[in-house]
Amino acid sequence: MGFSSLGLTEQLQQAVARQKFQRPYPVQSQVIPAILKGRDLLAIAKSGSGKTAGFALPLLQLAQSPEPGKRRGLKALILVPTRELAAQIGEVVQQLGRNLTPKVKTAAVFGGVAINPQMIDLKGIELLIATPGRLLDLVARNSVQLSTVAVLVLDEADKLLEQGFREELERVLALLPEKRQNLMFSATFGEEVRQLAISLLHDPLQVVIREEESEPDLITQEIYTVDPTLKGPLLRYLIKTGDWQQVLVFTASQRRADIVVKKLLTNGISAATFHGGMSQGGRTQALAAFKAGTVRVLVATDLAARGIDIKFLPHVVNYELPRSPAEFIHRIGRTGRAETAGVAVSLLCPEEMPHFKVIEKLLGKRLARIDSTGYDLARH
Repeated sequence: MGFSSLGLTEQLQQAVARQKFQRPYPVQSQVIPAILKGRDLLAIAKSGSGKTAGFALPLLQLAQSPEPGKRRGLKALILVPTRELAAQIGEVVQQLGRNLTPKVKTAAVFGGVAINPQMIDLKGIELLIATPGRLLDLVARNSVQLSTVAVLVLDEADKLLEQGFREELERVLALLPEKRQNLMFSATFGEEVRQLAISLLHDPLQVVIREEESEPDLITQEIYTVDPTLKGPLLRYLIKTGDWQQVLVFTASQRRADIVVKKLLTNGISAATFHGGMSQGGRTQALAAFKAGTVRVLVATDLAARGIDIKFLPHVVNYELPRSPAEFIHRIGRTGRAETAGVAVSLLCPEEMPHFKVIEKLLGKRLARIDSTGYDLARH
């Protein structure tokens, strides 16, 4: 099945071709026709499953074709939990809608940056991506009206609830028209997500994309056992001997991320941090440099696990394990995307082994260990 069979306009099919999407992912094949038909939707799919394009494409088509006799205005609202995810979805929507005629005015708004430029950008807005807090700030300043919203998307609904946005979400829902189409996307389906779906959705199509369905297994996992004092030297050894040119490294804390970057720079490897202790401008600049290839290694906390989307990222490293086994899946899912193979590396010291066995249980397999004791790490 190709994109031509999903009900998209010729212009959007051309936009898909320009992005070199060869065929729809399973989630796209199911959700695009349903959204275009006006159905409510509940989709359970992990990061990297193709869901962003799955809702961006039909929303652009719906925003481009207002109902006869109705004035143009804000037609689609996408709510997300993080600034990085808002910016990332904004990029995807702009890329897909760049050559549409008539144009669809889009914007992404979030906190941590000046609000005045965002207020200016919202003039004539038709499709908006927003974090709940900044959206409410803009509504309070009369910069955006929600009375014309025809489609609401909650992306990463589980994270919206986990990060304490329930009250703000309820305030936003109260401002929306009662008659609208509601779309929920979530990586997990816990009790809070289930209750929200019951209260929000009307006769929804339910789409569940299992791990093995989302895409071919393009991720090779390499598990290195190492003394905790040698994690830094081992990381630098792997980067240098493997000639890794683009590496996303995850740490468990901001302090550890800063230390890892300092050591990388000292050893002649260009690197930058990406975590919540930085300003929004600093994070944006670091991510842009990493995508452009001017920074070789980006060292991040789990703030970035769902917000970073780089099509051809070849290497992800777990310098430290996340607390949640599910976050491990999201971390390694940053590579092995867009039908391109990738490598996910985990550096494990003895005290991390019990927790890693829990992760392996979630994965449903035991991964082979590589003993690093024979490596020459003295010069790294």
